[in-house]
Amino acid sequence: MTELAKTFEPGPIEAKWYQHWEEKGLFRPDRPDAEAYTIVNPPPNVTGSLHIGHALDNTLQDIMIRYERLRGKDALWVVGVDHAGIATQMVVERQMEARQDKRTNYSREEFVQKVWEWKEESGGQITRQLRRLGCSMDWSREQFTMDPHFSDAVLKVFVDLYNDGLIYRDKRLVNWDVKLKTAISDLEVETIETKGGFWHFKYPLSGGAKTAEGKDYLVVATTRPETMLADMAVAVHPEDERYQSVIGKMIDHPITGRQIPVVADEHADPELGSGCVKITPGHDFNDFDVGKRAGMKPAEMLNMLDGNGNVCQTADGLIPDEFLGLHRFKKDGVDGAREAVVARMKADGFLIPHVDKEGVEHDAEPRTIQTPFGDRGGVVIEPWLTDQWYVDAEKLAQKPIEAVRNGDIEIVPKTWEKTFFNWMENIQPWCVSRQLWWGHQIPAWYGMKFDEVHSTGAKIVGTEVFVATCEEEALELARRHYLSSSVINDDFSPENVIVVENADAAEDAFWDENKIPIWRDEDVLDTWFSSALWPFATLGWPLGQEPRMAGYSLKQSIYSQHQDPDPMVVAEWNEKRAEWDNWNAAKSRIDKHYPNDLLISGFDILFFWDARMMMMGRQLTGENPWPRLYLHGLVRAADGAKMSKSKGNVVDPLGLVDKYGADALRFFMAAMESQGRDIKMDNKRVEGYRNFATKIWNAARFLQANGIGASDTIAAPDAAKPVNKWIIGEVVETLAKLEKAFDELRFDGMADAIYHFAWGTFCDWYLELIKGEMDEETKAVAAWAFDQILVMLHPFMPFVTEELWGAMGAGERDHYPLITAKWPEPEAGVDAEAKSEIDWTVALVSEVRALRAELNIPWSSRLTLHPLDGGRTDAASALDRQGKADWGEPIDSAPAGSAQIVVAGKSYAVPLADAIDLDAERARLAKAAEAADKEVKSLEGRLNNPNFVERAKPEAVEKARADHAERKEEADRLRAALSRLG
Repeated sequence: MTELAKTFEPGPIEAKWYQHWEEKGLFRPDRPDAEAYTIVNPPPNVTGSLHIGHALDNTLQDIMIRYERLRGKDALWVVGVDHAGIATQMVVERQMEARQDKRTNYSREEFVQKVWEWKEESGGQITRQLRRLGCSMDWSREQFTMDPHFSDAVLKVFVDLYNDGLIYRDKRLVNWDVKLKTAISDLEVETIETKGGFWHFKYPLSGGAKTAEGKDYLVVATTRPETMLADMAVAVHPEDERYQSVIGKMIDHPITGRQIPVVADEHADPELGSGCVKITPGHDFNDFDVGKRAGMKPAEMLNMLDGNGNVCQTADGLIPDEFLGLHRFKKDGVDGAREAVVARMKADGFLIPHVDKEGVEHDAEPRTIQTPFGDRGGVVIEPWLTDQWYVDAEKLAQKPIEAVRNGDIEIVPKTWEKTFFNWMENIQPWCVSRQLWWGHQIPAWYGMKFDEVHSTGAKIVGTEVFVATCEEEALELARRHYLSSSVINDDFSPENVIVVENADAAEDAFWDENKIPIWRDEDVLDTWFSSALWPFATLGWPLGQEPRMAGYSLKQSIYSQHQDPDPMVVAEWNEKRAEWDNWNAAKSRIDKHYPNDLLISGFDILFFWDARMMMMGRQLTGENPWPRLYLHGLVRAADGAKMSKSKGNVVDPLGLVDKYGADALRFFMAAMESQGRDIKMDNKRVEGYRNFATKIWNAARFLQANGIGASDTIAAPDAAKPVNKWIIGEVVETLAKLEKAFDELRFDGMADAIYHFAWGTFCDWYLELIKGEMDEETKAVAAWAFDQILVMLHPFMPFVTEELWGAMGAGERDHYPLITAKWPEPEAGVDAEAKSEIDWTVALVSEVRALRAELNIPWSSRLTLHPLDGGRTDAASALDRQGKADWGEPIDSAPAGSAQIVVAGKSYAVPLADAIDLDAERARLAKAAEAADKEVKSLEGRLNNPNFVERAKPEAVEKARADHAERKEEADRLRAALSRLG
């Protein structure tokens, strides 16, 4: 044994053991023949730092991987980081701005190189922080979504999906971030309430058309007047009687003069405003759908804004010059298009003012508007009509939906299935192109599309697309296409097809050099496209063609002869051998570790990541990526509010680790993780679990002081004494509870089982019951039981358990660390007789202790227990040591001035006249009970008040309920104590 320090200090222990585990390769011990167990971590952004959500997510994963490793499996926890296209480019560009520099001062290649340099110097901070948390990941194979093998997989997937008709280019509306100048997904849009206005305008009908009310105009209300410049219709409900006469008629647009139709569409709500809705399909998602239903093709829809959010001319050239170049909103104190449109409509008499309650006219009616913001750019999102690449998510979603419905994929908790089905069954095309430089550049090249008339000078009528994994393949596709075309010059040769930098360069090459140019798409893929391949691409997918190993016999001849082999031959062989070894290793990993066994993620990335992995897994491998998906909640502030930097309630997990230790934070996360519920941060609870670690530490010191070290057996030792039989049975029962909780992914149940056994059963009772009775049997059982605690607790508190494991068996365990030890196999059962006997003793002493606590009986006063109805009088030693009480003679009835306790249905009288002032104690208890009752009634009044329950903040209502339950429990306890005194 190694003598333990008097005080438990987690910091040095954590640093020592993590370094030891990683250096010795203990996170992935060599177990080639063992059953596999595989999980992958949701790859954090390379720009990220550890937040409290990461702490929860990775703690739960580490608990599972350590558990399965202890069970002897080949446990692989795949670790890596995501290149985080938008986030990373933002970080690097912000640093450039600080130096009065900018991205556009460099070529694409130069800028990307600067990002790589940043990644090598500053990226990956979060992986260092994950080590602080104790995450036992396989760092030897750390992955990055821009690694060469991963990039190859991404390109292959894009090409394969394109060839299968599951990726296509289309003109649709996207969420455009005018600050970042890129499209973003629906999932990256935050809806925030903002103060805005509701403007009412007259749209004049042309050709003498009138409504049923005799008006020669329609009243249109809008919260976005600037988009009027691209209006293409006005919609009314097909059954709205007021407008039957004008459906199909035309409107003379009051600013552009464009003639636009009145269309019938159920999108127009007759009960909302005037029932007339202006339709701007190039700048509103609902309007886009209305426009398509009205027969408008996306290519015909008008776009009035450029990528910076400034007004540009539409295809029909009808926007007046006064609006061109204006920003969509007021910017830097300068009026924008919104203000200019309102001013023009007002000046021309088309604005209908809003009159408030005081009769004062205003241009607009004040409104609170649900406004979309980009979660990274932080500016209002603009629906923008543009050409982008899309994945046919609807088709890819079918097999995952089927897998969840038939139970091939289990979502835990099951309550999330409804949300999953609702999203997947209504899924929209997935826009996967982003207008960035950092990321996987889309493997598509464009070439000129010519008319079908054979001539020496073909007419350019559009573009061709050539999708390939590399430039050489794209060139080959283009050459084949143009060779088979009938519109090229007769003297055309494959060398005429060349690659140029961009579309502008293509024009010069075609007209000036008589070349047929192709140029690569400048966009990159959505980060989630690559991370959707994470479960299998991290293992080496795709394998590709098996390397040919011709020349194996050459190896035999080289090394069998007693002469120096030709260095060139040896080098060639070694290169071939390495190729084969890499291929074989990847095949072995994929065969063994895919599908993975479990995915743990926050519910907030169910559609960002989890569902997309299901889609890609089924489409590309034919298998589900994992059979179980566990979705945990969010970690919230102590008052239940969502954490945010703006609220100032963000908790730094590393600060908690510094203060309480990683083990304490990890155990808190597990204990509070109840399926489907968010976790409220509670530093007191974390501190309490630091005390739990200290309790285990002190138990080890007590054992050492009594000559008890490590056990030398996995199975339970032989035992004859009831107390030893009892603790063996308690280990067996705790192990069963723990394994059931692991099977059901009940992390709170796991923590509860080991906590109550370790602290309550073992430390508080067993160690007390065996004091002074340390024979060899007891020492063996105590050592074994403590070993079981360390092993069962290790997945939750790896650092303190590893330290104690080594200290209890110093020397013996130098080559047998706890991290790779064996999960308990007691090979024992529960001795019912011993359990009954010790449970009775525990209950007896507990009742005596409770009596002392409730009635303020000082420990200096000894108590005497008199059986009233033939109750047992054994366990005298435990009663004496732990209750400071003795047995008295059996009596028929309780004397005056005594209290009663009940154990196992039998009553015992405890005379108290010599222990406390009975009258004073009755008065104290009555007063305290009355005060508690008063608080209970006050809280009941608040909770029964509908105004409070409905209008107060949810956290305030929840606190009132918790206070009510606590005060009610206190009042009941005080009255019970009072009743004991008679």
